[in-house]
Amino acid sequence: MDPEHYRLRDFLTRTAQPYEWFEANTPAAERLLTEKGLENAELPVLVDGEDVYTATTVELLAEHWIQDKGPKLDHYDFVVIGAGPAGLAAAVYAASDGLSTVVFDHDVPGGQASYTNAIENFFGFPDGIGGAELARLAGRQAEKFDAELVFLRGIRGSHLEQDGDTMTLKVEGGEEVTASVVLAATGMDWRRLDVPGVDELVGHGVYYGAGRSEAQQCAGQTVVIVGAGNSAGQAVLNFAHARARVIMLVRGDRLSKSMSKYLIDRIERQPLIEVHLETQITELHSQDGMLTDVTYADRDGKTETEKVDAVFLCIGGSPHTDWCQREHVLTDRNGYILTGQELKADERFPGKCWKLDRDPFPLETSRVGLFAAGDVRHGSVKRVGAAVGEGAMVAALAFQRLAELGVTY
Repeated sequence: MDPEHYRLRDFLTRTAQPYEWFEANTPAAERLLTEKGLENAELPVLVDGEDVYTATTVELLAEHWIQDKGPKLDHYDFVVIGAGPAGLAAAVYAASDGLSTVVFDHDVPGGQASYTNAIENFFGFPDGIGGAELARLAGRQAEKFDAELVFLRGIRGSHLEQDGDTMTLKVEGGEEVTASVVLAATGMDWRRLDVPGVDELVGHGVYYGAGRSEAQQCAGQTVVIVGAGNSAGQAVLNFAHARARVIMLVRGDRLSKSMSKYLIDRIERQPLIEVHLETQITELHSQDGMLTDVTYADRDGKTETEKVDAVFLCIGGSPHTDWCQREHVLTDRNGYILTGQELKADERFPGKCWKLDRDPFPLETSRVGLFAAGDVRHGSVKRVGAAVGEGAMVAALAFQRLAELGVTY
């Protein structure tokens, strides 16, 4: 559970890269290192076929595997910011209809869906599909239609060209591209837990998200999972199936407020899962910088302290829209992006970036030619299927905007 090792496993899992993890000093690990002549190598060691990496980090793997694949063109018809379900769906539909398309993401593909072990209520997958695997397949499909995917490199800002129609986007690393139409599908950031000392323990027993990579590491241990959405439900089941004792803390009075019934039914049948409703963490205890115990309290103030090995926070997210104010994009009071008809009801609209006589298109923001889709948008349905549908819709609307610019296909 070393922070960097956790991050490495999380990276491999969320990129749908199959792997085996060997704990140091175990017989299996010793055999592998001896076979490769790596007895004194700096850990962690990663063996990838004939390639061997020592002191492995996410950055090292990204450098060798992705090889800094940047944008190939100077100008694109359609630029997507964010490689979650909405962004990848938009790329598939736009590229398949002939638009020059590129997707940028500062992280690996999949967004918050990449943390999900199995999406079982997504149309067309009766046996479910992992979020990372869905993102991998969607990325391959987009590339099949010649869309470009640029990962681990985000967009750091933009400005309008003198014609007022073309946007210049500043890519992390110093490059710039121009775009006729842009989709912001920037998704969510994990909501932070407001408990003293939590920031110091992140990576040292406290973790945001609960990727399936960690369940096997916690077999026989006691873990706390905070949250009540589908991602939290999947997480508690993953850990329980790996034979960990799971304490699930839920702020609300019932799971059905935010969790699908099929998950609730499974949780109720799993003897290793304890569900505490209307309960929150009040204190984290540590020794030598590592988490040791957790204190939590119910609505009546009754507290309980448990010795635990790890806490995983699946408490939903806040929209990744800290960039909106400087880019003149209107949001609601909670930070979600306003689009379409919602803008007309806002007294701040039209603002300085809307110069057209027409109303905004559906899913178009207060900045002409910039659309929003998925979790980041005000009024969106927080489901993978809804995000995919919005992404597909934006790809179709892009042609209307391009037609305004005199570009036809």
